[in-house]
Amino acid sequence: MEMALVELLLLVFAFASHEGLRRDVTGWFRRFSSPDFLKQLFLGLLIAAALWGVFWVGDRLSSLMFDFARPQVDGIYGLKQDPWMGPCGISLLLLLLIGPAEELFWRGYVQRSLEEVWGKRFPAFVVTAIVYALIHVCSLNFMLVMAALVAGLVWGFLYWLKPSWLPALVISHALWDAAVFVWFPI
Repeated sequence: MEMALVELLLLVFAFASHEGLRRDVTGWFRRFSSPDFLKQLFLGLLIAAALWGVFWVGDRLSSLMFDFARPQVDGIYGLKQDPWMGPCGISLLLLLLIGPAEELFWRGYVQRSLEEVWGKRFPAFVVTAIVYALIHVCSLNFMLVMAALVAGLVWGFLYWLKPSWLPALVISHALWDAAVFVWFPI
């Protein structure tokens, strides 16, 4: 629950600080019935499924390579256990707040703002992915940091390639979070 509050605060900060992000997100709501929305939805589903597959393979390989991998992955799942909310409540938080807020903050605000300030898109992508991973260091869980780095590189790279895919990345992040943590744990 604390994580949801932090994500909400980050989202409020991003919206308050970046007019372009506010304008883009409000524009998305006007296009819910358009073919572009269906394309973004399908792309988001595809990215989430592909990323889940990458993490499934990564889990198998890391378990073979490192004795600490499986206990640390299990520790990540322990972070998402909330007896008050249950799987339904956690899924809703991941789908409606945590996943979208993280993507809007990290790609829609941080990566985009660094691109604007530096005038260079690639360094903004790399720095955003690294900082996104480093934020997870406080967990003292190597596997969580690596997971954040891989996911941050994937979403950041796709945003770098095509910033107009941000709605798909938001959908992907939300679906992937719910899938990997609740529906289809690895």
